[in-house]
Amino acid sequence: MSGEKPLPFRGGVGGGGERSELLARLPHPNPSPEGEGLRKELVAAAKVSIDKGSKSFALASKLFAPDLRERAWLLYAWCRACDDIADGQEMGHGMTAVSDAPARIEAMRALTARALAGERTGEQAFDALGIVAAECVIPASLPFDVIEGFALDSVGWQPQTESDLYRYCYHVAGAVGVMMALVMGVRPDETDTLDRACDLGIAFQLGNIARDIGEDASVGRCYLPRDWLAEIGIAPDAVMADRAKLAVLGERLADRAALYEASARAGAARLSYRSAWAVLAAAGIYGGIAREVARRGARAWDARVSTSRAQKLRWAAIAAVDAWRAEPAFDRTALWTRPRTSNIS
Repeated sequence: MSGEKPLPFRGGVGGGGERSELLARLPHPNPSPEGEGLRKELVAAAKVSIDKGSKSFALASKLFAPDLRERAWLLYAWCRACDDIADGQEMGHGMTAVSDAPARIEAMRALTARALAGERTGEQAFDALGIVAAECVIPASLPFDVIEGFALDSVGWQPQTESDLYRYCYHVAGAVGVMMALVMGVRPDETDTLDRACDLGIAFQLGNIARDIGEDASVGRCYLPRDWLAEIGIAPDAVMADRAKLAVLGERLADRAALYEASARAGAARLSYRSAWAVLAAAGIYGGIAREVARRGARAWDARVSTSRAQKLRWAAIAAVDAWRAEPAFDRTALWTRPRTSNIS
């Protein structure tokens, strides 16, 4: 699975009184003295993970209130570790084809199950998941939904249709958005807000896919739907052969990412100010990746698309203002919607 991990969102609706009600229901950790020491250790390790693994999300996370910031780091650490295990990389860099992918997935599942059961695993990133899941009552179905995305990668899966693409994006990023929504105090029955949190994760992943087409192809992966490739006359095993044609699909991915981002931005108006600030900053910073891929056209894969520190700070400043404003309403009924489970709406 290519790219960084998303950090979406929060619930309640509209103005200050409802946002105060949201803050009142955010979980607050109350560990034992022994547990408090472990938690501090894991938070420190998680901060190192996000600082090294994603400068974009590290910056956005600093805009959260302190308790929420720590939980975001803890969740990120697990996501980052799973991604690195699956792709044979370190802190999101140096992706390689692995020969023991099924064994890696099973180890990931086993460590996650132990962490969610409240056991110490001896692996800091998995212990971090155990803490944040317990504090925020994250259902086990969501972390395992994320792992299913890694399992798809492990068998060389490729989407046939656009709907298949969105389902993959849900597994590897949208489900993380739903978990972050729960971390920020969204109730499981606030279905529309959870959908919009998922939408931001999908938007991020579509941007990842657009940016990383060349890198993915180098290790035998392709996340462009086969229907799209056939429509435009690109062979699935030679996606980089015709950059002009590929640019059409890069722009299509950017267009789809923009729709999901717009849905997420409409939902961000329901969050507390600092959470909205962080979410909108991340949306601007990371949404810029897909927009830049579209702008570069056939040259999009000559060099890896990234955002400079100055650009990140600019988006954070814009988000500081936008978080006070009501985002335009966005009807998401035409968008693909995440699967429902028995454990969460």
